[in-house]
Amino acid sequence: MKELAGRLTALDPDAGAAVQVIGYFDRLAESRAGLEALVRGAAVLAGCAARLVDAERRVRVRVEADGTRRDSESPPDPAWPSVALTPGGASALWLERTAETAPSVVDAVILERAAGVVRLVLDRTRGRVPADDPELVETVLDPTAPEPARLHAARRLGLDVADPAARARVVAPLDRPPRVVVAPRDTGTGGGGRPVSAAPHPDGGPQPTPAHTHPLPMDTELPAGRLGIGPAVPVLDLPRSWAAARTALRFTADGTAQDPGERIVHADALGGIALLADLVAPGAEPPPDVHDLEAAAANAPWLLATLHAVAATTSLRAAATEINVHHSTLQDRLTHAESLLGWPVRTPQGRLRLQLALTMRHLARL
Repeated sequence: MKELAGRLTALDPDAGAAVQVIGYFDRLAESRAGLEALVRGAAVLAGCAARLVDAERRVRVRVEADGTRRDSESPPDPAWPSVALTPGGASALWLERTAETAPSVVDAVILERAAGVVRLVLDRTRGRVPADDPELVETVLDPTAPEPARLHAARRLGLDVADPAARARVVAPLDRPPRVVVAPRDTGTGGGGRPVSAAPHPDGGPQPTPAHTHPLPMDTELPAGRLGIGPAVPVLDLPRSWAAARTALRFTADGTAQDPGERIVHADALGGIALLADLVAPGAEPPPDVHDLEAAAANAPWLLATLHAVAATTSLRAAATEINVHHSTLQDRLTHAESLLGWPVRTPQGRLRLQLALTMRHLARL
């Protein structure tokens, strides 16, 4: 192969380089090299960063041109040269070649040859088990299941059980099976990735995501509707993330005028408020303040959305903007609401009481 590459190089430098690339990846395949070694080879040979993204099997590997692994949750640029791992599939191997530098014939050979070996490694080590196989997910989340059984199920789901730094979290939908999602690695740069709290307010604006919660990967597709998001934990601690996700789900709302609130809640963001879930049992007799809210809402259809805006924003003017009414209209509404509730909502203590009442209303429902 070396002799052939030398002869071809004398005739056509690109052809000679292509033969060397083929030989390089053949040797990696023979030595049963891992995914990181393959992506590193592509990066070093191409002289630019390379990344492997296989969302189905939850694999993300990125290596710089100097061989340093530096993963990123930002989405690949569609303009980068790439090759799909399966025909028509979204998973691919990418070369982060800038637009100013046109991809070469050698780049194409690097991508094709590296991707071919990557496919073999993925099929050998990760298989093709669906990422949301319900039986495997149930085993991983069952705290009573033996540890070897949970580890085996986690491997079949594509979770990295060998890396002590690897983290995953559980997503709890309202009326669908749970999802296990790989958490982005902490690169020390503030994250990256798409925040999951992207559900709209009743007026169409975005819900803010608490700054200290960890985002989900950019390629994560979440179910629609109300979701509780568990904390990022080691694989064997996923039952704890599942329990926290179910608790967070109880704090969610439909995001409508009659059920205002966040559709997606992170357990990480609840803090001590999560203790309320132990005090207010679903379906039990609601606390008196919740009764007062329900009675007041029956007399004023606008009341719940208005009070939620007051409780969730930093000022009355911000609340008026939130529900798209004039500041004076909001003041009139609050005067009427206070007469129906029997307590003030514009004092610090009254606002706290209102926040607790709205939260307990979510927790008390079945």
